[in-house]
Amino acid sequence: MAAQGVRRAPAPPVDDRQRARARRRETLAKWLFVVPAALYLLLFFGYPIVKNITMSFQEYTTRTFYTGEAPWVGLANYAAVLGGDLFGKALWNTALFTVGSLAGQFVIGLALASFFHRSFPLSGFLRSLLLLPWLLPLVVSGTMWRWMLDQDSGVINRILGSPVPWLSSTTFALLAVVVVNIWVGIPFNTTLLYGGLKDIPQELYEASSLDGAGPVATFRYITWPMLRPVVAVTLLLGIVYTLKVLDVILVLTGGGPANATQTIATQSYFLSFQQFEFGRGAAMGNVLIVISLVFSVLYLRANRRAAA
Repeated sequence: MAAQGVRRAPAPPVDDRQRARARRRETLAKWLFVVPAALYLLLFFGYPIVKNITMSFQEYTTRTFYTGEAPWVGLANYAAVLGGDLFGKALWNTALFTVGSLAGQFVIGLALASFFHRSFPLSGFLRSLLLLPWLLPLVVSGTMWRWMLDQDSGVINRILGSPVPWLSSTTFALLAVVVVNIWVGIPFNTTLLYGGLKDIPQELYEASSLDGAGPVATFRYITWPMLRPVVAVTLLLGIVYTLKVLDVILVLTGGGPANATQTIATQSYFLSFQQFEFGRGAAMGNVLIVISLVFSVLYLRANRRAAA
């Protein structure tokens, strides 16, 4: 009983200096995690963007590499590329290429995601096979499709039984490039949309089934509203990725025939690395960046209003 009556002495209060040192160590640890990522972004993203913007206001050519001089020309590069003969055609081709690719990738990706959302044998194996177009290098995919679309020896024309000039005709070239880019982008759309479908609670579908809702009503009132955030991310990333597609077009058509598949991305490439007008190429690249930002902002605002 005597031992129970003994009270322990209260613990001494923590020193304020110890608390301050603990807070400083915590702050230092946070900065140690942030600084490497910030340096990486500044070095590999910030510097190229600033350099590209600077080059777009300079007469930056191969002579600059020898003399080190790049005269400041102001908006002359932008006036040259925006007023050029090919800009209007490249802009129109970019719009057609982007809209056609996004529509095909999203519709087919959503259909495949809904198909794989059901449980059936070998579904996991088939989903893994679906990722192959996404995992292959774009140069390899473009070379394979160029062989398949060849007018004389391509397997597609052999199946059709007629020599269609897929890559050498101004009528079919852009369509062929869009189809190939749709094939490349289907796995990306399917993967994101499939993940969104898996996050929808199954209880909602069971309740709609008990209420007698059909497939169309279930998709309209349950699947689509619950999937809308994933759709927004998928389409936004699709816009950004599609606007800058370069590899597929270069391998398939090189921007031809007769500039039928020339886009802003390919035009920027040709100005920089074929004509060696690096200032004009940088200006064209900045135009593409601005277009991407405008479409992204407009789409995000429209999606936010629809969600509200």
